[in-house]
Amino acid sequence: MWFFEREGASGFSGSSTAEQVTQGIDGTNLTAIVTGASSGIGVETTRVLALRGVRVIMAVRNVDAGRKAKEVMIKEIPAAKLDVMELDLSSFESIRKFASEFLALSIPLNILINNAGVLVSEFLLSKDNIELQFATNHLGHFLLTNLLLDAMKTTATQSNIEGRIINVSSMGHKFVNKEGIQFDKINQDTRYKYGQSKLANILHSNELARRLKEEGIPITANSVHPGAVVTNLMREGRFLHGLINMVGKYMFKSIQQGAATTCYVALNQQVKGVSGEYFSDCNVAKASSLANAQDLAKKLWDFSLNLIDPK
Repeated sequence: MWFFEREGASGFSGSSTAEQVTQGIDGTNLTAIVTGASSGIGVETTRVLALRGVRVIMAVRNVDAGRKAKEVMIKEIPAAKLDVMELDLSSFESIRKFASEFLALSIPLNILINNAGVLVSEFLLSKDNIELQFATNHLGHFLLTNLLLDAMKTTATQSNIEGRIINVSSMGHKFVNKEGIQFDKINQDTRYKYGQSKLANILHSNELARRLKEEGIPITANSVHPGAVVTNLMREGRFLHGLINMVGKYMFKSIQQGAATTCYVALNQQVKGVSGEYFSDCNVAKASSLANAQDLAKKLWDFSLNLIDPK
């Protein structure tokens, strides 16, 4: 569609694909973790990173699906360096187990892509009795990032290669209650649960970026909006499923276009040193005023710490 064609300052647009925005990049010295790497944007992100030589740890809830996705990619890219590891982001126990097993491998970690997510139309609780979307989309990635951060700091310092953390958010972060995050109603069946979790992704990135800058650590943290993409995530929402049937898939990005912004922020040298930004269509974009509220970001950080490790 025409609105995907407008190039931004990066030279790329909404119609750019993940392969195009990483063309010519050599990632053979890099290791990345991609959550939700067995389908949709996650599998395309993994494929393109592997195509550029990056070793990718595919962190997936369904190991069988992850292995099948790996087999398909190996057929296309025989030299691909791919490892499948189990990770259920709705379970703190699973996240800690994954982090422990990964750290035991004693391999460098340059890139962390917090891609996985859920969108559900009903009220559900996670395995830790927290509203499922907030638990999976935000808290699971918040805990995972915290557990892996020291390893990333060590890698960045010793290798002199900038580390990058990417949170896959959504334009849906703008559809929230006026408070942004309803801290006292996290486990209540209120409106805007998905938007709240996506707002939390951006706030997490921004506060993490601030803290890393204060420490002088060469790791960036950014959030991205992949665009409207037809994926399994969208099919879980009844409203969105109906919308897709009404307006047709031609209104949505392809998986290859949807993965472009994530791959751009993960690998492209134009993004070197850029941190605490929100990207859309492979360009810095404007997030909501709530997403840029520093006090809200700090409050969410402390709130999240208490949920993952209550004293």
